Amino acid sequence: MAPRIPKAELPAEMKEALIQQLGSVPEPVEVVFNNPAVATSNLEFSAKAAAWDAVDEGLKTFAHMAVAAQVGCSWCLDINYFAALNQALDLTKASQVPNWRDSDAFNPLEREVMEYSEAMTNTPPTVSDELSASLLEQLGPAGLVELTVFVGFANLSTRVNSAHGITSQGYSEACRIPLAERPRTAGAV
Repeated sequence: MAPRIPKAELPAEMKEALIQQLGSVPEPVEVVFNNPAVATSNLEFSAKAAAWDAVDEGLKTFAHMAVAAQVGCSWCLDINYFAALNQALDLTKASQVPNWRDSDAFNPLEREVMEYSEAMTNTPPTVSDELSASLLEQLGPAGLVELTVFVGFANLSTRVNSAHGITSQGYSEACRIPLAERPRTAGAV
């Protein structure tokens, strides 16, 4: 599928930096760059979010992947699987995120983080007091705030990419372990 909005030309320096970092220019950046102010703000916030350190990077990667699987953003699954490779996460485990409920690969905290991510993604959100209290105990107040805002940003990214018709660019092909497809369920979000 081609993006629903044409790709904009990026400044040469930015294009070169993205190619050096990722091997190609991410389509979401090219599409959103039709409005440079929005694109720049999005990239700046993304960079700031990546620097937060109250929650383990692996947990946040799995959280973003859980959101992407639920929303149906193949681009976000693709790039986050690639991120898992670069973070030296267990790729077999990462490949199972779309089916985390049926996999025994995840520890209890990882399961709760993905459950929280899905609960935040539901419309309306279905986060329970019990789940919040458990994560608060395990992550602390700063960690739970970080996770919550990070999952909110993941929802922004996945929904924008999906609405723009952006699909996988093949970043995950470098991972060598196929990413599991999420089983189709009735009443998609």
